[in-house]
Amino acid sequence: MNTTPASAALIEQVYRDHSRRVLATLIRLLNDFSLAEECLQDAFIAALRQWPEEGIPDNPAAWLISTGHRRGIDQIRRNQTARRHAWQAGPDQESIAEAAEGPIEHDMLRLLFTCCHPALAIETRVALTLREMCGLTTEQVSHALLQRPATVAQRLVRAKRKIRDARIPYEVPDQKELPQRLPDVLRVIYLVFNEGYSCTEGHQVLDVSLTGEAIELSESLARLLPHGEVFGLLALMYLQQSRRDARQDDSGELITLEQQDRSRWRQADIQRGLEWLALALQLTPLAPYTLQASIAAEHAIAQHASETNWKRIAHLYDALYRQQPSAVIALNRAVAVAMRDSPQAGLRLLEQLGSTSREILNYHLFHAARADLLRRAGDIVSARQAYQQALTLVAQEPERRFLTRQLQSLEDSTSP
Repeated sequence: MNTTPASAALIEQVYRDHSRRVLATLIRLLNDFSLAEECLQDAFIAALRQWPEEGIPDNPAAWLISTGHRRGIDQIRRNQTARRHAWQAGPDQESIAEAAEGPIEHDMLRLLFTCCHPALAIETRVALTLREMCGLTTEQVSHALLQRPATVAQRLVRAKRKIRDARIPYEVPDQKELPQRLPDVLRVIYLVFNEGYSCTEGHQVLDVSLTGEAIELSESLARLLPHGEVFGLLALMYLQQSRRDARQDDSGELITLEQQDRSRWRQADIQRGLEWLALALQLTPLAPYTLQASIAAEHAIAQHASETNWKRIAHLYDALYRQQPSAVIALNRAVAVAMRDSPQAGLRLLEQLGSTSREILNYHLFHAARADLLRRAGDIVSARQAYQQALTLVAQEPERRFLTRQLQSLEDSTSP
């Protein structure tokens, strides 16, 4: 295999840009998750062999889909199950070409709704979509869902088996079913965005391919189903994404929202977010994603951190918590109350949260938020302990360095 570093880098870029869409189409053509995954890998191995000599095709996605599909049919025949899988081998080469050339976003939506089918448990829907649509590792999925990797792995195996055995249809549901299926789909899309906006582990903070994937999926969904919460989620993601260039300094170190250079916020994304929010407020003003987008908008319109309307943000979190009384929302609400009233007021809410939610005690941001409020309240000893607890739980390297710097600054402040 005569693969040069330059050609390998190009193929790696093609993988990042096209692999999830190619997989979605292969799943449709082969109607088998595991087989499609194997064939995707086979197609890229073939690309590593052929493209350095022949050049990258004009349409690499079409080449990969065609190659992967041929490998899939060959494997079916080798296993002598052609009769049982005849319905899988149906598409001819012309259909495959049309699939590769056509709007692949429809295959992504089909895959999304298949992964989020109501026949699957809610935790399974989320885990399967993160794994299959976004290519997250099992470990990354487990971090995103605050679950053990072994539990997630077992759930994924069972889900694929159930989809295969129950012949769950690989399709976008009709208009009557769409509203019932929507909340789970939106939850999954937002988890995808969050994984890209703040990676659960590794050496990078951002994965713009994932945030872009989530936004593209939502825009496709908005065209299919113009619902207020779809608009609200789009608004939320655009407003959050607008801050991405200011979240790290030139050396890659994290910068808190309070200290970010707001001139680096992406104004075009803010404008798109506010436009989507205006549409959402007309339809679903008190729905969860619209409320979260309204909170993000308060940050976006504040020219300086000192101008942030924490009174309104705390009020919005109150409304959001009534809609979704989750531990993470309670954590964010406590921080907003602290900024509006006092660190002590926020700490009281965090103490209540920690006593009622075991899940939140395994979340590094709970301890990091508590450490920051303790620091602001002047309790340096307790703040140090909270930062140390956060460091035992954090998996992302930039966040680890940030927490280490915060802890070191406390040590320096108390040194004689």
